[in-house]
Amino acid sequence: MSSSDNAICVENLSKRYIISHQRAAGDGLRHVLQDKALAPWRRLQAKLKGRKEKTSTSENPSTLDSSLSTSSAPTEEFWALKDVSFEVKRGEVLGIIGRNGAGKSTLLKILSRITEPTKGRITIEGRVASLLEVGTGFHPELTGRENIFLNGAILGMTRQEIKSKFDEIVAFAEVERFLDTPVKRYSSGMYVRLAFAVSAHLQTDILIVDEVLAVGDAQFQKKCMGKMESVSRQEGRTVLFVSHNMGAAQTLCQRGVLLRNGNVIADSTSEDAVRIYLHSLEVGSSRNLLDIEDRHGKGEVRLTRVDILSGRGEPVEALMTGEPARFVFHVTKIRPRMSINFLLHAPSGAPILFFDSKVASYKDVCNPNLGNSFVCEIAELPLLRGRYRMYANLYIAGEWQDGVDAAAMVEVEEGYFDRRPACSTPWGVFTTHHSWTLPYEAAGG
Repeated sequence: MSSSDNAICVENLSKRYIISHQRAAGDGLRHVLQDKALAPWRRLQAKLKGRKEKTSTSENPSTLDSSLSTSSAPTEEFWALKDVSFEVKRGEVLGIIGRNGAGKSTLLKILSRITEPTKGRITIEGRVASLLEVGTGFHPELTGRENIFLNGAILGMTRQEIKSKFDEIVAFAEVERFLDTPVKRYSSGMYVRLAFAVSAHLQTDILIVDEVLAVGDAQFQKKCMGKMESVSRQEGRTVLFVSHNMGAAQTLCQRGVLLRNGNVIADSTSEDAVRIYLHSLEVGSSRNLLDIEDRHGKGEVRLTRVDILSGRGEPVEALMTGEPARFVFHVTKIRPRMSINFLLHAPSGAPILFFDSKVASYKDVCNPNLGNSFVCEIAELPLLRGRYRMYANLYIAGEWQDGVDAAAMVEVEEGYFDRRPACSTPWGVFTTHHSWTLPYEAAGG
């Protein structure tokens, strides 16, 4: 394959960060003052080392080094990326997947020239437009209109070229009424809509999109997926796409690169990369959820365990299609206005079933003797035979406290199901009749 076939070539890319650890609270004010007093000496020492000059002072340099190292905060190296190599052809859609902390966002920031690599080489052919975080590349004091022209100018486009795309950008973003409003007053959803519209419609060769699209509503996400597919297949532009939605990654991307701890674990078709990733989630799942570090939320309360039971409350290896099922969620503590929801993903990674204790039903009850747990009961499990992954979340008064992927793996065997129409929800393919038993304290407030 000739180099002209490639839009991006990454060779042995590595990125190192130096992490500084704060002193323990017992170190107190004395160490803070000591560090401040020695700061000029540290700067002088750094200059002398940089020039490779010998010190003329009578003080022993090793003594100085020792005193400074003991007074400064301890540090450690963290390699966000380690010897990452891959190529992306022109017009290809590449999905980059992996758990949080795998190095995905670091990789995109380096490709977008936001940060420099520690080692390695990157070759990029063409203009690059990036959508990495809400508000990236926007000036908060400027209006939506002004930011469109600013972004186009940064990409090297003439004013006439930007004008030719202006109406398409505004129509796609659906922000006509707020076009002359400073973007600092935009909601996060409006920010994302305009930012994606600008990135997708301006004349760029490579489009880099991070998980930021998850901020938008379901309808806009679908619209964005269609646009990314269009710019690749019809316009021949290259797309790098990071997402935790495995269904979207398989649908949109021809190839997938799986990262784990900064290393490339798989570089294959999107189907194979997703399969390997989902298998790693199953292997990494634990009955004691407190052992899982890859989680989200403020952490005031945490999920500790999920029990999968039959309708009679007995532990089972597998549930049956059409039979009653019971899920028991154990948490660290109960707080007023606390709720839980969970989403079951199909073997392909697509979201299937969504349940939420916040959505009230006349069948729900409160049990003062329930302890630190929530119970979800399903009258007739509508899932077909297969292995399903559970994503569970905890909230207090609507504020996200804990989110755990692969909180449990749900095995389903064949059974009889009394067919009835399914109800569509924005979170999954369908849901079914169910009820909750809540801790008495959680319903208060």
